[in-house]
Parts: sequence; structure tokens; C-alpha cells
Amino acid sequence: MTSKTRSTSVLPSANLLPQPRQIQVSPGTLSLSPGLLIAIAADAPAALFFEAQECQRALSALTNVTWHIHASNALPAENIGLLLSNRNGGSGHAQGYTLDITDSGLSIQGADNAGVFYGVMTLVQLLRQYGSRLPLLHIEDYPDFPARGIMLDVSRDKVPTMKTLFELVDMLAGLKINELQLYTEHTFAYQRHPVVWEHASPLTGEEILQLDGYCKARHINLAPNQNSFGHMRRWLTHDEYRPLAEAPYGCDTRWGHFDEPFTLCPGDSGSIKLVGEMFEDLLPHFTSSMFNVGCDETVDLGAGRSKAECEAKGTSRVYMDFLLKIYDLVKKHGRTMQFWGDIIMEHPELVPELPKDVVALEWGYEFDHPFNDHGAKFAASGVPFYVCPGTSSWNSIGGRTENAIGNLLNAAENGLKHGAIGYLITDWGDNGHHQPLPVSFLGYAYGAAVSWRLDSNRDIDIASAISEHIFMDASGAAGKVVYEIGNVYRLFATRIHNATPYALGTLRPLDQLNVQTSPAELKAALKEIDRLARAVAKLHMHRDDAGLIQREYLFALSLMRYGIQRIALSMAKGKARQSLTVQLRADLRLLVALHRKVWLARNRPGGLPDSIKSIKL
Repeated sequence: MTSKTRSTSVLPSANLLPQPRQIQVSPGTLSLSPGLLIAIAADAPAALFFEAQECQRALSALTNVTWHIHASNALPAENIGLLLSNRNGGSGHAQGYTLDITDSGLSIQGADNAGVFYGVMTLVQLLRQYGSRLPLLHIEDYPDFPARGIMLDVSRDKVPTMKTLFELVDMLAGLKINELQLYTEHTFAYQRHPVVWEHASPLTGEEILQLDGYCKARHINLAPNQNSFGHMRRWLTHDEYRPLAEAPYGCDTRWGHFDEPFTLCPGDSGSIKLVGEMFEDLLPHFTSSMFNVGCDETVDLGAGRSKAECEAKGTSRVYMDFLLKIYDLVKKHGRTMQFWGDIIMEHPELVPELPKDVVALEWGYEFDHPFNDHGAKFAASGVPFYVCPGTSSWNSIGGRTENAIGNLLNAAENGLKHGAIGYLITDWGDNGHHQPLPVSFLGYAYGAAVSWRLDSNRDIDIASAISEHIFMDASGAAGKVVYEIGNVYRLFATRIHNATPYALGTLRPLDQLNVQTSPAELKAALKEIDRLARAVAKLHMHRDDAGLIQREYLFALSLMRYGIQRIALSMAKGKARQSLTVQLRADLRLLVALHRKVWLARNRPGGLPDSIKSIKL
């Protein structure tokens, strides 16, 4: 029998991530006792067996209580500790649930199987905070955005190990994320194109099949993501594919001069043939109905082999014609095409030609990105769309906390306002992917929260929430220090688009390092980095990889320090410059060794040499 206690003391507010739509706490507590059952009430009980197992595992790990699973509808009520049902929860909203903790026990009612799972994830968080003595409460919850995703860059340059991916999926499922995309350029093991990936430690077809099944059990849609027009440098620099490039040996673009090819030539019949071969090999490994084909930033289009055609027809016309060929290939495989929505913003006159069953992806990564203006245009176009903010971790080393929160909130507010059907948090790896994975956790968590229920989470104490539920540090110290590491960039008065000063200090040659700053700002930033390093060393996280997370953040802080010192070097003269050069040469050797160590703890070796080369002396 479940024992019951009453208390007149006020329980602390539940620290949930995401915070639910509605929570009502009653006086009293429920103490969990061993020997009861997890009862499944469903027309097909096996469909909720995984959810029941998740409850069972959490109860055992967090309360030392063991409850077995039973699916009979004829159980005496006094034998039931937890009831799981997919028949009536979340006010009937898809993915919705109700969670009740009463004198009689626990109950999770879902509108569907996903709703039951999300109720279980909320219960796990309560068990993590309260153990076997739970507050009496009623939660009613369902999401604002039907699709809530993470897109992780696995092409520049990190390809995570399977262990890392499985652990990431578990974390995202706990945050109620239901879509995952792995941004791919050359890091899938295409069987007809081994030269492209032979040094990249790619994901294999077998691994994708494993990951797809792992995601599906946790109600996550693993959507294939393969860039198919621009961002094809990793293919086109090989002699076998260079003839398909728009500019086989580079060209001038609005981004500056490119030394290497970047975009497929749309007028070459071999280009769409190659794309078709890629799709035929890649797509059978995924059960998702969605497929992100990229097609963004074709900045060299019209600057090479397509110049005459673009001058005659217009660059946007040439782009659209190739995009529609890609669409036909996607439909051939029975998928819905997602693509980055640059074309809609730049050439709205072509919107009527877009099929109405595509999904456009509206992306922007600064806190003041015009999601409102662009969202209105997408809504007017009639094309379904996602809003796609970012973690602000790439080109930053340690993150940009304030910008990330502003960007993620902006996207949620205006995505809801203009009817976006999804919310995709992007996590890129530009210029060497130097930020360790945990640097992105704050962005994942806050984005997951505001995309689940904006009004309940816009002002969430995200530092406290990630400390409790991501870093497993109930003291709040881990979340606080991570939050503060991501705000070191604010010590510099000059705002840099999509980067931090110390990231540029790490990545740019000295003669191109023109960061606008002062010795006083550099000194203040170095002092703050030293303080934060001491704080990281003192953290106590209850995770198996707690020591690794500390090493990852100490590496990030060391690399931030190195970038600041290179900025100082660019400003120094005479003997001071010579002395600092000697010091930085020694620092770089130590940084490379540390970079290699933390990289290989979560990632495959393939992209590591390129990442190391991008750190400048």
C-alpha cells in the first residue's frame, strides 16, 4: 500500500524543464513504497511498455523503489502505484498529458503515446528533486509547437561517437524535443562515393538504422539532413566531382574570394544525377517522412559556369529550377522536403511556384533577427515554415548566453505569432567546431522550454533548471558558472555578428585580426576567465561524465584566454610582442594536446586534424 503523509509546510516550487502549461500544488505529500505495480491501461499495452520501463528505471535509480509492470485492467486499485493510460490526457491536444499525484498514487494520462512519454519525463524530473516523497499536484500540459527540434552539425568537423549520440538523444527526450537532424555534407558513408568520406570517420548506414530506432522509441523523429546545392566543398574539391562545380577553382563572391569550389552547377546534368544517387543511398536508413535538403547560401551561383544563364534568366530563376528538380527527387522517395528559406526572403515573386507541401526553414542567429518581419512574409506566402534560431555556441568557444536566450525567445514569440509549424534549434560547427558539446546545453534547454510552452518558460531561471536537470547539480553552481562563461563576451563593448572577440582571436591570422577593443577590456576578460576556471574546478555534478565536463569547460576557457592573448599580440610592439609570441607558441602546444583529449572523449577522430589547423599561432 502506498503510504500517505500530510504536511502543513510549504513545499518549494517544482523546478521543471520545460515548465508545464498548468500546475496546481496541493498541501501534503505522497511517500512511495515498494511492492506496488506500474499499470498500463491501453488498447495496445505493448505500445506503452517503453514508457513504463522508463518509469521503472527512474523509480529504482532515484528512490530505490522497485515497481513491476502489469497490463491487466482487473487490478485492485490498492495494488497500483502508477497508472499509465493513453486514453484521456492533455485536454485532448496531441502530445498532451495530465499528471496527478494524489493520496491514492500516481497517474499519467496521455492524449497519445507521445503524451504519456512526456508525462513520464515530467515525473522523472519530480523524482530527481523530491525522491520518494512527492508533492501532491495536478499538471495539465501540451506543446505550443508540434515539432520541436535540434539540428547538430556533424560535418564541420565533429562526428560524434554513437555513445555520444545515444546520450544526447536521452537528454533531448527528457526536454520533450521530438525532432533531431544531423547536418551532413560529407559525413555519411555513401557506398558509391568513398573518396568523399574516407578520412571523415562518417556515420554508416548501420549506425543510422540503430539511431533511428533509438530515437523512435523516445518519440523523436530522426530527420535526414543532406546539403544538396551549396556547401558542397567537401565533395567538389575531389577531382572526381570538381567538374560539377559552379566555380571549379573558386571565384569572387559577396562573401569575398573563394579559393575552392562551393556550389553545384545547376545546369550540369551530372549535378542532379549526383544528388539523386546520394538520396537513393541515404534515405532508406530513415523512417522519417521529412528530409532537409539544405540549399542555402549558394553565394557563388552565377559567378562561374552558370554566369550566362543567370544573366539571361536571373539567378533566382536558375536557383528555383534546380530546387524544383531536387523537390521531384524528394517526392520520388515519398518524403516532405525541408529547405532553408533564403529564396522566399530574397525573391518573394517566386513563392507562387513553390509546391505547397514543402517546409521552409527561416533561420537567424542574432537576438534581433527579424523573425517578426520574415514570419509575416512566410505566413503570407502560404508555405509551411519552421523558425530556426541557434545556440550561439559556434564561433564563440564558450557560448553567448544573453544572445542565445534573446534569439531563441524571439523565434518562439514570432513563430507562434505567425503560425510556424515547427521550431528547430540549430547548433553549427563553423571554422573547426571548437566549442565542447556541453556549451550548447543551455541553448538546447532554453529553446526546448520556450518551444514547448512559451508563456510558462520565457522567464524561466534557466541556470537553475539546467543545473538541476542537465548537469545534475542541485546546488545550482554548475548552471550558474555555465551561464556566466557564456556571458564573458559581454565584457567587450563592440558587438561582433555571430562570434565572440576571443573566437576571432583564435581563428584569424594576425594581419586580419582587427578586433575593436582596449587593454582594459582584455584585462577584465582575462580576470573573469581565471575566476570562472576556479569555479569550474570546484563543481560537483552527479553525472558519469562530470570530470569530462569540467575538462571540456577548462579547455574552452583556456582557448578563450588564448584568443584574448592573440588579440593583445596583434596590438603589441617591440619586445613585448616577441615575448608574447614565445609564450603563445608554448600555450598552443598545450592547447592542441588538450583539444585532442576532449575531442576524442565524445567524437570520432576524422575531423580533428582540420580543427587543430584552424587554431592560429
